[in-house]
Amino acid sequence: MVSEPVWAGTRRVTIAANMRAVLLTGHGGYDRLDFRDDVPLPKPGADDVLIRVAAAGVNNTDINTRIGWYSKSVAEATDAGAVSGIKGAGDDGWSGAAFHFPRIQGADACGHIVAVGQNINPARIGERVLVEPVFHGASRFDILYFGSEVDGGFADYTCVPAMHAHRVESQLSGIELASFPCAYGTAENILTRINVQAGERVLITGASGGVGSAAVQLAKRRGAEVIAMASDTKAESVRALGASQVIPRDADLAALFGPEHFDAAVDIVGGPQFGEILNVLKRGGRYGVSGAISGPIVDLDLRTLYLKDLRLIGCTVLEPDVFANLVSYIERGEIQPVVAAVYDISEIVKAQEAFLTKQHVGKIVLSL
Repeated sequence: MVSEPVWAGTRRVTIAANMRAVLLTGHGGYDRLDFRDDVPLPKPGADDVLIRVAAAGVNNTDINTRIGWYSKSVAEATDAGAVSGIKGAGDDGWSGAAFHFPRIQGADACGHIVAVGQNINPARIGERVLVEPVFHGASRFDILYFGSEVDGGFADYTCVPAMHAHRVESQLSGIELASFPCAYGTAENILTRINVQAGERVLITGASGGVGSAAVQLAKRRGAEVIAMASDTKAESVRALGASQVIPRDADLAALFGPEHFDAAVDIVGGPQFGEILNVLKRGGRYGVSGAISGPIVDLDLRTLYLKDLRLIGCTVLEPDVFANLVSYIERGEIQPVVAAVYDISEIVKAQEAFLTKQHVGKIVLSL
């Protein structure tokens, strides 16, 4: 393998010129995931760091992007085309802009900095870091998503803006740390945006998945009472994360709780229960959403929204302090990783197949 010099501050160090990576070559089935060992090493820009990736988590967004689910022409739930792709899907990504192939996916990454751009202090080389997956541009909502608009963590090496590579001091393994960025960042962002407080009662959907299980822990950390929705087979695991009560995914919320029971709701799945969730919120209640795997098109009774003075908040762009706060929780041991399974990066298809069975609690992680 040919080697190539890269900048390490004002020094140049030698790293192999090619690397292993999974390339997403287009929208469609598993055949669009191309594992290769001859992908050119990325070169850090002046304000970037080059990271040797130790592990990377698998997320719903990987599946959604592969099958074309973010296209506005798609109304089905994610599982409608999870294996073969969705026929007739457009080429737009989650941001609405056209998606460009090939792309290295992977919104989660843990690793060590091995080289830095010329504007970055070379003392950062050797740092163990977590990548904050939402890269901010010139304005609040001018963003690039790691593994979507720019190449992500499904590779031996990745380049990211230095400000989004957060140093982390922890005894946890790289695999455990890689379970945090996307899922826990998303969950903490929702809880921040809807301002969950100690003593409040919070409903969390999809509570056994990556974001949902993170939200259970993080809401409990805030002192909230958590009622979680998950299948019966996963109920015990979800309770162990901090849920006071676990109810079935298809529970009749009105029958169980009445019209005004919850201060806030964290919705990861969308779909047909959307209206029910709003009905069981208290007046002035808050609803935060960052996922719609059960269906993106929902029925909204505007009378429920305005007569109950509800706040509905979409959550993608992280609030400024969310990721730094998350790293501090990790370092203090206030939250724990939930790793369901580990696959080698070459087993990306097996990892996505396992992910789509939805039999796991927590995160599936790729080891590099």
